[in-house]
Amino acid sequence: MSESVLLSNHAAPVISGEILTRLDVAGPRYTSYPTADRFVEAYGPAQYLQALQQRVEGGGAVGGAATPLSIYVHIPFCESVCYYCACNKVITKHHERSAEYLEALRTEIDLTVEQLGRGQAVSQLHFGGGSPTFLTDDELEGLLTTLQSAFRFVPGGEYSIEIDPRTIDAGRLKRLAAMGFNRLSFGVQDFDPHVQQAVHRVQPFEQVAELMQAARAEGFESINMDLIYGLPKQSLESFQRTLSQVSSLKPDRVALYAYAHLPQRFKPQRRIDASALPKAEDKIGMLSMAINHFGATGYDYIGMDHFALHHDSLAVARRQGRLHRNFQGYSTHPDSDLIGLGVSAIGRVGAHYSQNAKTLDDYYDSLRRREFPIVRGLMLSRDDLVRRAVIMAVMCQGRVDIESIELAYLIDFRQYFATELRQLEPLVESGLVQLESDGVRVTALGWYFVRAIAMVFDRHLQADKKVERFSRII
Repeated sequence: MSESVLLSNHAAPVISGEILTRLDVAGPRYTSYPTADRFVEAYGPAQYLQALQQRVEGGGAVGGAATPLSIYVHIPFCESVCYYCACNKVITKHHERSAEYLEALRTEIDLTVEQLGRGQAVSQLHFGGGSPTFLTDDELEGLLTTLQSAFRFVPGGEYSIEIDPRTIDAGRLKRLAAMGFNRLSFGVQDFDPHVQQAVHRVQPFEQVAELMQAARAEGFESINMDLIYGLPKQSLESFQRTLSQVSSLKPDRVALYAYAHLPQRFKPQRRIDASALPKAEDKIGMLSMAINHFGATGYDYIGMDHFALHHDSLAVARRQGRLHRNFQGYSTHPDSDLIGLGVSAIGRVGAHYSQNAKTLDDYYDSLRRREFPIVRGLMLSRDDLVRRAVIMAVMCQGRVDIESIELAYLIDFRQYFATELRQLEPLVESGLVQLESDGVRVTALGWYFVRAIAMVFDRHLQADKKVERFSRII
């Protein structure tokens, strides 16, 4: 068994200041490869239609069976702004604005059904945002009814929704369970009152604890909590308290993200006092602390930003080498075609990536013309497909099996990636990677910097070195 699998049961490795300084660079999170910044505006509705037609004609088939289908629905509305947020959102207290949006979503669903046919099997559905719970229960139920009439939701699938604890109570949780949602994700970020005030998201621990208890009573199969380290006013001491509070509630999964301070790109972040942000060494200390803390309280370290209780399906998939990664992060589901619905939503169909219009006006205009609101995307090349397989193996399994890549893509791995293997040598010397006769393996220390390892295989990134477009990897 590899060190990366055993990491959850061992103390975190010591990270030197030299390695931290050298590897604290900007880089992608690799929820896809190529990354979304590589999408081009030359890709539009016509190319997306081609992707859907290829799926219908069998282009997305494996062994005669259609590629599994997932659906992501983006609900952009929030009542108030969180200063750290980099999501596509619309801040408003006017709930009546949701009516026009829901009508547009129904049109987009109709257009999709026209191409794919009614009754496509769906095993994964995720409502994100924004705040999906901005919608009323009746609105959510109506949208689900539309989706259920268009697609066939298979028993035992994962049907999840992101929850803003400030917008929900036990009664609403009961209603969500009755609708068929079986997984929840609570946006927590931090429990420290000073940190919450600094990012304009105040939600007491007691409020979340009550919701967790109510969700357990309703029988939700899995509950996730989102945390962020590197927020203003955070310290090692305050973050340790938050970790203890989170583990006392025993969420099934924890997603721990590094805050990326990019005020030039995300206007709300300009309200954050940069001088109040923790130093880089404190950020890595928080990450190390989190890995040790959750490892000692029953969680497995899944990789980069995810933890899961040992019995959770994500942890089981990690141990069995069945982990995958998509636009929502780590997943137990195999590579799936993803239908993205809603403003700014990203989809993947076969070898195509696509993204919807990022503004409501543009999104509405396209759908009034009964045209898919695709404004950019990418058709993957053969090289993209090879590199995607390698990068996802690094990110998910912590190991690249050379023979598997060679058989799948008919290449000589050592020749194809000769430059990359040479570029890995400094990472080998630093103890982050081991080059073996049959593959490339990420070490326990390397798992902290898995994005830096994946970046070596990113042809687009290596070609122009314009890494300032991304967040820091620490």
